Amino acid sequence: MSKLVECIPNVSEGRRKNIIEALRDEIISVKGIKLLDYSSDIDHNRSVFTFVGSPEKVLEVAYKLAAKSLELIDLNKHKGEHP
Repeated sequence: MSKLVECIPNVSEGRRKNIIEALRDEIISVKGIKLLDYSSDIDHNRSVFTFVGSPEKVLEVAYKLAAKSLELIDLNKHKGEHP
């Protein structure tokens, strides 16, 4: 039986649709990864992505998602409520 890993990262962007879609596209660009769900919250300015795959593929996507987030999101300009 092959291993399956789930990853549920939160990203500090929930308002700019173009950035949220770019992050989603980064996830679905890796063959063998299944994006199960994603949602965004305008008030908290956060998005949550849920994806699954083999441990190696999930690690690859997590790294790509972090790199793309660093490229597109400036936390010095981030505004959002924290629960």
